[in-house]
This record gives sequence, structure tokens and C-alpha cells, in this order.
Amino acid sequence: MEQSEHHNPHQVQLQIVTTSPIAIAAVTATASEKALSKLSVLTKFHAGYFRISLSLCGQALLWKTLSEPTTDASALRPVLRRLPSAAFVLLWSLAFLTLVALCLLYAARCLFRFGSVRAELRHHVGMNYLFAPWISWLLLLQSTPFLHPKTTCYLLLWCVFSIPILALDLKIYGQWLTRGKQFLSMVANPTSQITVIGNLVGARAAAQMGWKESALFMFSLGVTHYLVLFVTLYQRLQGSDSLPAMLRPVFFLFFAAPSMASLAWDSICSTFDIFCKMLFFLSLFLFASLLRRQATRVKWSRRRKKKDARFLERDITAWITC
Repeated sequence: MEQSEHHNPHQVQLQIVTTSPIAIAAVTATASEKALSKLSVLTKFHAGYFRISLSLCGQALLWKTLSEPTTDASALRPVLRRLPSAAFVLLWSLAFLTLVALCLLYAARCLFRFGSVRAELRHHVGMNYLFAPWISWLLLLQSTPFLHPKTTCYLLLWCVFSIPILALDLKIYGQWLTRGKQFLSMVANPTSQITVIGNLVGARAAAQMGWKESALFMFSLGVTHYLVLFVTLYQRLQGSDSLPAMLRPVFFLFFAAPSMASLAWDSICSTFDIFCKMLFFLSLFLFASLLRRQATRVKWSRRRKKKDARFLERDITAWITC
């Protein structure tokens, strides 16, 4: 034994590793599961997520509006102007980056899940949220600190963001007028007011550029359909209450539409006249009505929980005594 080890001092060991078909299949299945998980994220992502960009861009526009110079000494604008301008730029940048990220995700959804986008376009709630990205871009354009409304770049961007809104108007309003299954009385819901807000936001941006005729066109289109929608939703016809519970916050669109109409008409006429005040007071009344309704609902739910708790305590006591 010692001699064999002495004569063969250098021994080379070769180990051949073969990958079994089962291991290859497992690796392939893992890769396919990762790809499917990424695609499932795109499937769950929908246009309703643009509510995030709507809120951020609306806050940026509000900040810019309040920071503009005014002759009213009793206004709160001088207080806001004392804040550093970097805060507004930071808010605008946050809104811009959020909107870009959402648009990229939705573009990927259009590429890999076009069937879901087509189904969303045919849905009576989902199709209204297709206005949200273009409204967000218009709000962001009006609140930008880097472009003046009279520049050519501003004009081109307004055209790029407004043309899809008009195209969606033709599709949705045409369905309401002609197709029997898409009558307004059957599909109207609070999210339908997003279509109105899109026209009003476009009208305000056009008025700031000096395009009064284009602003009047979009304003008249938005206000006319808002009146029809308001009456339809107020009557609560069949199908108008078909709104998921998770979308109940869209009821606040009831006062968002007249508020935006007030701002748009102010930009068109360059003065806050009687019509603007009428729209403002209407939005204020609708806001108070919604607050009262929500307070009543919260009070009713608390009362119901206390009642259920009393019934549960009585049942437990009866079960223990038995």
C-alpha cells in the first residue's frame, strides 16, 4: 500500500457533473415565474393609479396660484411667498417624477397587456381614468416654473396633451349619444366627471396662452356635459350607483368640477366675475354636503358597531351561563 502511494505521488481526480433534465426544468420554471410575476404587476396596474399624479400636480398648481402676486392685502398669499422657492420646485419635481414613472408603467402595460387596456377602455369606470394622465400633464404644464405660457414650447405641449382628451371626448360622448348599451343614464357614475375636468383644465391652459376661442370651445364642451352629468347623477338612475367601494372617494369630484370651471372662466375673462362666484359657491355647497354625508355615515357605522358589540356580549354571556 505504501509502495503504490510512493509510485503514484500525483493523482488527478476528475469529477463530471451532469445537469439533470429535472434541474433544467426547475431553473426554467423559476425564470418563467419571475417573468409572469412582472407581467402580473402590469396586469394589476391600471389607469386609476394616476389619481396619485392628479393630486400631486393639483397641489403644485395650487402652490403656484397662491404664490402669484396680488393686490389684496387680506389674502394669505404674502405668507406663502415667504416660504423658500426651492420648496415649490421640489414639489413640482416630485409630481413630475411620479407622473413619468406612472406613464412608463402604463406604456409597458400597453405593450405587454394590451388586452387589459382594451377592456379598461370598454369599462364604464376605467375609461374615465384614461383622462387622468393627460389632465396631470396639463396641470403640471400650468404650474411649471420653467416655461412661460406665451412660448412655442408651451403651445406645442398643450397641443400634445389636449388632443388625446378631445379624442377620448369623441369616443365617450359618441357612445353616450348613439350606442344603446352605453347610454349615459346606464353608465353614468361619479368618475364620469373626470372627462369634464379634462376639458376645463385644457380650457384654462388655452386661456393662459391667449387662445380665447380654443378656451371657449373646451369650456363650453365641459360645462355642457357637466350639466347633463350633474342632473343624471342627481337623479340616480339605474346603473348610476355601480361603483366599487374602493372608489368611493371619487364622490369628491362633485365639487372638483365646478371649482375647475370657476378657475377656467376666471382665466378666460381675466376677472373673477359673477359667474365665477356662482360656480365657486356651488362647489362650496357640494363640498359641505359631502362632508355631512360622510359624517352621518361614520356616526351610523359607529352606532352599528356598538349595537353588534352589545349583541355579541349578550350571546357570549348566555353561552357561558349555559
